[in-house]
Amino acid sequence: MTSLALLGASFIFCFAVASAQTTTVEDTQKSPPLPGALDKRFLDTTADPCVDFAQYACGNFTKLYPIPKDRSGYGTGALISDHTQEALHSLLEKVEADSQSRTPNEQKTGDFYATCMNSDAIRQAGLNPLRIEFHRIAILKGKAELTGLLAHYQLINVTAFFSYYEEQDFKDARKQIAALDQGGLGLPERDYYLRSGDAAEKTRQQYVQHITNTLKLLGEPDARAESDAHKIMQFETDLAKVSMDVVSRRDPKNIYHLMPVSQLDGLTPEVAWSDFFAQTGTPAMTELNVANPEFFKGLHALLQSTDPETIKAYLRWQFINSVPGYVLPASLDEENFNFFGRQLHGQPQQKARWKRCATVTDDALGEALGEVYVKTYFSPESKAKTQQMVKDIEDAMDENVDTLTWMSPETKIKAREKLHLVADKIGYPDHWRDYSTLQIVRGDAVGNAMRAVEFENHRLLMKIGKPVDRGEWSMSPPTVDAYYNQSMNDINFPAGILQSPLFAAEATDAENYGHIGSVVGHELTHGFDDQGRKFDGNGNLSDWWTAEDAKKYEAMTDCEVKEYDGFVAVDDVKVNGQLTLGENTADNGGLRLALIALQNDAKRKGVDLNVRDGSGFTSVQQFFLAHGQNWCGSNRPEQVRLQVQTDEHSPREFRVNGVVQNMPEFGHAFGCKTGQPMMPANACRVW
Repeated sequence: MTSLALLGASFIFCFAVASAQTTTVEDTQKSPPLPGALDKRFLDTTADPCVDFAQYACGNFTKLYPIPKDRSGYGTGALISDHTQEALHSLLEKVEADSQSRTPNEQKTGDFYATCMNSDAIRQAGLNPLRIEFHRIAILKGKAELTGLLAHYQLINVTAFFSYYEEQDFKDARKQIAALDQGGLGLPERDYYLRSGDAAEKTRQQYVQHITNTLKLLGEPDARAESDAHKIMQFETDLAKVSMDVVSRRDPKNIYHLMPVSQLDGLTPEVAWSDFFAQTGTPAMTELNVANPEFFKGLHALLQSTDPETIKAYLRWQFINSVPGYVLPASLDEENFNFFGRQLHGQPQQKARWKRCATVTDDALGEALGEVYVKTYFSPESKAKTQQMVKDIEDAMDENVDTLTWMSPETKIKAREKLHLVADKIGYPDHWRDYSTLQIVRGDAVGNAMRAVEFENHRLLMKIGKPVDRGEWSMSPPTVDAYYNQSMNDINFPAGILQSPLFAAEATDAENYGHIGSVVGHELTHGFDDQGRKFDGNGNLSDWWTAEDAKKYEAMTDCEVKEYDGFVAVDDVKVNGQLTLGENTADNGGLRLALIALQNDAKRKGVDLNVRDGSGFTSVQQFFLAHGQNWCGSNRPEQVRLQVQTDEHSPREFRVNGVVQNMPEFGHAFGCKTGQPMMPANACRVW
């Protein structure tokens, strides 16, 4: 229930979509060995690195690793994720057998996984475990009875009409507060309802058909299902019209409106807010953040003008759309995947059931499973080496601040103050989460899924009004990703991302700095990107820049916005430079910091980075190649289209070429001439 809107930004290696119950020969095969830190098999030596470095570094990757049928894309991160998933699978198989010798956490993870894997029992149960939820909707006598249902829904992750969660107070990061925000949409984001063009219209038609098909599978007569689907689509479209767009939401000031609880009745009186908070178990409070007040005013008007039967149809849809596919009858699961997987992401085939079940067990009991994972797969030596690299890159940031001509001396002092307050979290949390009150019942798939999300949402809501726990993590240890949290002012690198090829003890320093070093630099730079720069070292929303600094900074970032706006992602769709600005700034700044850290490390060791070794490349070339090979792979066209319209991260090739063309050090390393694509005369630089 914590909002990810301002969690900071994650590195995002993998894109997850719904997966399946079917198993193919491909599903049962082991994933290929993890590649080395610099894999020459991936290189396309027919390409000119000065013209298209992404093609040079990764041109042969997809020939070796074509996109599997159960994925919408495949690359370096997915390779690592596959190995991690197999590791989790092995751990779960050891504890799924019912035994008196299992620890409480082993019982919970083993029984959750075993129940998920029992597809026969799920098929036999059909919709029976969900009937009580549909009954709650059916007996609604009017809008006045919505409050209790919506409170229950929020606890089980049904964000009908709006979303409710806890977060750190933007202006006092010591406090946990409640937050209300826009929500209630079934498509990825609001512009899917409003965007013009044939592709957008086709997606909307497919969505309406998907709703129709789902309602039929729930037992509605054909004509009613079709009618309800169009009414639901219209209702969600009206919600979209009063929602804030994704670019506007990137500015924290736009989604922070602290107000007294007593004022909520003036926004959306259809909800008895005091009762709502009581029924969600929220501790007593006097104020909260209403991220988008205009949305709640619009919701009020929409609820007034919508008939009760349409609202009930919308609630049925929102509920079934929130239920995880693995607990549904196969027909509903397949229908859900057909739209969200095949049509939106271009993924031909659903994943094997064991893969799905390993993933959802990690989602439900991430730290219980993660504690065993790190003991088995993450060594103290790996943690120590990563800690040293993080320190080196933070030192590089400290050094780099002096080179910034656009930043005033007084702001440089504050930048260093923030830098020195960054907390480094490596591998796993210092204290493991307590799951003792979470009940997992072997054989109760729907109940386990709902109790797991309700347990987590209660845990989060109970933090409201209490001091912030700065040791808490927002990703499980096996996750193949990383993130920066601006309210915590911390950088987080789970154990899952700290493995080959991104981090390997046998790799050269240049390779490790190019791989994981650029990831570390990326997350650190997020503390100073267009969002992070608005939060101080304590995590408070505070403008610590001078007006002149801000003006110069925005001129620098405008260069990046225009650069990335020019990249064609797929067909006629270009990258959105404003939406992706923070991630692009982090990519560019992160690689620069990693290079500075490598250069400082080489000075300490007396190493010449321009000497070729047995690989045939200089250390500087190895550094850039390692970074490039972070992004080897390809995505299906549907996935690329979805990404550029909804995701703050640029497509993979632009996370390579868009960065190196802004670093003259790259051009010098590969002998490029000024004016070539990877060495333009006027490069962009922010950090």
